[in-house]
Amino acid sequence: MSSHRRRVKHFGRTAKPRRALLRGLMTSLVEHGRIKTTVDKAKELRRHIEKLITLGKKGDVATRRVILARIANKDAMTTIVDDLSKRFQSRPGGYTRIIKIGRRPGDQAEMAFIEFVDYDFKTKGSNESEDTKGSKSTDKAKTAAKAKAKAKKAVTTLVANKKKKTQKAKKKARTVSRA
Repeated sequence: MSSHRRRVKHFGRTAKPRRALLRGLMTSLVEHGRIKTTVDKAKELRRHIEKLITLGKKGDVATRRVILARIANKDAMTTIVDDLSKRFQSRPGGYTRIIKIGRRPGDQAEMAFIEFVDYDFKTKGSNESEDTKGSKSTDKAKTAAKAKAKAKKAVTTLVANKKKKTQKAKKKARTVSRA
């Protein structure tokens, strides 16, 4: 099957299951701000979610109905129109970024994070509330620094564990193929 002039990735699915897959991915991205998926799915998802955010900048009833028809989730639709479109009002496009994170151990599929460009990993990762403008005490600064160090250590540990798992899976695959 040729990939020339193909506009859409099919993911081995017919139209309706593919649409359901994309709706689920869009809903998850809007709810969480960042999701982990394959690179191909992330690239296809980016096309659709960025169109919806640009459409949501209008904010009228007709726009809400169009978005609801495409995403089929009322909460996600209101988040797009009321929150995301307002956050990216001055931005002409490019609301998401794709960060490649290596291959999945099971089937070696290329994996990636897709997130909104203003996604803050530190605030999403920790359950602490943000400091208010008027209170800048040293205690809060120390706790913020500790939380930042803890988050950095957690990320480093996750990356190291992922690397170990990948190496272990590769080693196992090599021994199986040699036998």
